[in-house]
Order: sequence, then C-alpha cells, then structure tokens
Amino acid sequence: MTETRIQPRPSAARGATAPQDRADLVLTGGPVFTGDAARSWTDAVAVRAGRIVAVGAPAARALIGPGTEVVELAGRLLVPGFVDAHAHPVFGGLERARCDLLGATGPRACAELVGAYAKRHPERPWVVGGGWSMDHFPSGAPDRATLDAVVPDRPVFLLNRDRHGAWVNSLALRLAGIDRDTPDPADGRIERAADGTPTGTLHEGAADLVARHLPAITADEYEEALLEGQRHLHSLGVTGWQDALIGAYLSYPDPLDAYRSLAGSGLLTGRVTGALWWDRERGVEQLPELVERRERSHVGRFRATTVKVMQDGVCENFTAALLTPYLHGPGHDASPGSGHSYLTPAELNRAVTALDGAGFQVHFHTIGDRAVREALDAIEAAEEVRRDTPGASGAGHHGDNRHHLAHIQLVHPDDVPRFRKLRTTANMQPLWAVCDEQMSELTVPFLGDERAARQYVFGALRASGATLAAGSDWPVSSADPLAGIHVAVNRTMPGIGPDTPFLPEQRLLLADALAAYTSAGAWINHLDHVTGTIAPGKYADLAVLDRNPFDESVHEIADTRVDLTFVEGVPVHRREGAP
Repeated sequence: MTETRIQPRPSAARGATAPQDRADLVLTGGPVFTGDAARSWTDAVAVRAGRIVAVGAPAARALIGPGTEVVELAGRLLVPGFVDAHAHPVFGGLERARCDLLGATGPRACAELVGAYAKRHPERPWVVGGGWSMDHFPSGAPDRATLDAVVPDRPVFLLNRDRHGAWVNSLALRLAGIDRDTPDPADGRIERAADGTPTGTLHEGAADLVARHLPAITADEYEEALLEGQRHLHSLGVTGWQDALIGAYLSYPDPLDAYRSLAGSGLLTGRVTGALWWDRERGVEQLPELVERRERSHVGRFRATTVKVMQDGVCENFTAALLTPYLHGPGHDASPGSGHSYLTPAELNRAVTALDGAGFQVHFHTIGDRAVREALDAIEAAEEVRRDTPGASGAGHHGDNRHHLAHIQLVHPDDVPRFRKLRTTANMQPLWAVCDEQMSELTVPFLGDERAARQYVFGALRASGATLAAGSDWPVSSADPLAGIHVAVNRTMPGIGPDTPFLPEQRLLLADALAAYTSAGAWINHLDHVTGTIAPGKYADLAVLDRNPFDESVHEIADTRVDLTFVEGVPVHRREGAP
C-alpha cells in the first residue's frame, strides 16, 4: 500500500496539524488506483489548494479538520481523471444541438430523425447535423432520394459518424452546382450512379463542395458547443483531452477562438492541448503561422502545441492508404485502388522535420498500413536531421516532442517494433476494435483475411514496448472511457457476450487499458508532471467510479459509471443519485 505525504509547515502545537495545513478534501474508504508505472494502489487521498498533499489513509486522515470535505468512497474506485488523447468536443457539443443521428439504427430511423428535426425547426434555412453510420447503408453510401422524401424544400447536409463524408439531398447538390459533369476533387470522391449522376454521398474533400455554402456558425454557438462538449466529457470522468483538430474543416470553422475565450474567462475547466491543422494544400511556408498560433494559444488551461497531419482517409470508402490494393468486394467491378496518401513521402518528411525542429508535437491521422509506415518514416527522417544538427538535442524540448499516430487500424508486422524504437506513441481508439457490421460488411471483404488480422494490434504493440495512449474520437464514437476500456480488454462491444471477440490475442490487461486513458494521455499532452497519476504534488484531477471494476467480471466493465469528477479538487460533475 502506498502512503506518502507532503511535509507540512511546523505547527505551534507539537504533533498537531496547523489549520493552514489541513486538507480541503479527503477521499477515503476505498481502493485508489494511482496509475503510476508500478500500477500501485493505496486507500485514501488528501487535497489542499487543488493539489494532492497526501496518499494513504493514515497520512490523509491526519489532515482532516473542521472545514475538510470528506468523501467516503465506500468501496468505490478512485482513479486519476481520464485524459482523452484524441477527441473533438466542439464538434460533439455542436452536434448535440443540431440534427443528431448518433442514435439511429438504420436508414428508416435516420429519415425519421431528419424529418422530425426539420419540422421542429422550420426557421432554419438548412438542415445540418450528422452522426449516421456507413454500415447502415448499402456500400456505405446513402442516397439523396431518402432525404428528398422528408425534406424536399431545404438543403440538407449531414456528416457521417467518422467525419470522412457527407450525405446531402438534391437541393444541396443543385445549390453547390454539383452534377454529372463535376469532377472529383483531388482529395475526395463524389458517389455516382452508372450515368455519372451524383447519388447524394460525398466522400472526404468532396464534402467541402457543399460545406462551403452552409450558414456560418456564430462565435456564441461555438462557445456553447464547447461548454456542452466539456460538460459531457466531465460526466464521463474526463478531465483533459487533446482536441485533434484546431482549424477550419468541412462545415466547421476554426475553434481556436472559442477555446481562448473560455480559457481566458475560466470556464474551460478541462486541461486541453490543441492540435493545429496542417493545410495539406500548402507546405512548410505555413510554419510561421503555426508558430504564431501556438504563441497566442497559451491561455488558462489551454495551449496548442501540437500539429495535426491527416495522412489518409478510412478503409470504408477506400481512402485509407494501403501498402497493397484493396480487394474487389461483392458488387464492385472497378478496382478500388490502394487509397490516398494526402502528402507524398517527400512532402511528409519535409513537414515533419520542420515541425519537429520548431518544437511541435505531430499528431498523425493514420488508418492504413502505408500511412502508418509513411508517418514512421517521416519521424525517423526528422530524428536523423535532429541527430546530425549540432546543439539540436538541447534546444527546448526537441527530441521529446512525443509524436503519436492516431487510429492505427492497420499496422504491418515490420512496423510494430518501430513505435518503441522511434519513441512514437500508438494513439488507439479501442471502441473500433470489434466485429460489427461496419467491420464485417465494409472492411473485411475489401482487406481480405490476412490483412484483416492485422487490425488494431494493441496487444502486439504493448508487447513490443510501445507506449499506448487511448482516445475516443468523439463524436465519431462514444466519449465514454469505460466503454473503450471494456473493448480494449474484451475485444467485444458492451452488451455482447464473451464468445465473439475480435482478434482476442490483441486484448489488453485492465490495468494497462486504464493507464492508456490516464497516465499515457497526460504524457501525450506533456502534462505528466502535473496530472495523470495520483501522487503528492500533482493536481487533484480525479474520478470516482461507482464500483471497482477490478473486482467484477471483465465483461461488466462498461456497466461502470462515474459518480464524481474533480478538477484541482473542485467537483465538475456529480452523478444524480450518487452517494
């Protein structure tokens, strides 16, 4: 059992605790997962002035005074606050206020939700929202006729769940001037009928052809969206995150000013690292702009010290970059090709070397095995330049930029050990590592069995010595860390029994999955010196769970709820009805 205490100032009465040394908050009477490298445990925590001052029941309880708030855990598990390594809370919060299709179970449900939303909001010139799932539609591509039937008089623009495409109606296509003669953009594809007529699905950059015509989102709307996103994350025990896209994207304006405004006013209670968007239409000439944006982003609990590079798309629409071509799936005559690398290897090497030299962390979007390899190659090229540059290793935090690859759906076996070798973090989204309809209908048939068995190789990466961090990609998938931990441990979706795991050899231990959502998330954000584990001197960013999942069946992890969330010892969430 761990017991540590920050030494108090000498008190007037020998052996007594002076009033100024008493704790503001003590949590006791239950197990405490500290999250440190040893995965050690203790049984109480004391907090003063926002920081942990003691761990272990004797040391913590000695600091209780008349004004101390005491939280009796009563067997509930106390953990470090979750840190989501890849999320989009502004988008998620905004979607909750728009036409939200996340709960839809199929085409009919989508149409009903869209129609009902349009009737509730006749004043809105566009019907805008998203959250539909590709696996609910043939070939992952819904058609405009379904939307025309429920909203014939206004344009409709609905982003899909993974933000790699949009579903639009006929009026939206006409307003954007998209017809059979419109060429596909370089970074996207218009889904078409046999005669070339657009059918209503726009993949990747093709969605921008319509998105540029949407009504502008106001600053107030964006700030409200961020507050709603933060509220939702806090309700799930999340106290910090990396916002994986700070820049304009599809129908979304740049959220930087919303973060700066709320951070400056103190309303941003989460600790946030922003990933500035790398414009793939430009090159290293944009570096001074990114440096300037970084410099003005240090406000309150927010800073933008990362740059997001999207290197490929997703497997479901054949835009993820693969080392070998996609297979011909059922009903597909034309070869899907081998996907898109949005930056050539030479362009990517130049970008990453420049960013690394300027002290930026690089956050890569890498789904396919070719994208993963290209990103690792670029990190290796940057490391070689740094090693060959006199004095570079001592310049700021160069060499400790903590680059990470997000999504990592396909990793070639030759590249697994390179994560540890290059000190590159595998930023995983565990909820995707299941055999659902999207996997069985839209992915495996086009990858083939051999490649399909290389998906989401969390266990292999862990065994190789790689650092694993975890993120939700919310609103692409649920923001609930406990649901993600459940999948990482079981390789099944919550509610599905133990007999259908997806590549069960890639499972993680519960302690390792929990660390990926806590200490590793803090490490990714360069916050490991102040949060991510429970230790004296660190901020009291904490979450109280309603049970101890280590004492339950691993198949019940997702049933766990968060009773309390603290940031610097101040409650930012209290579950209704919780003790």
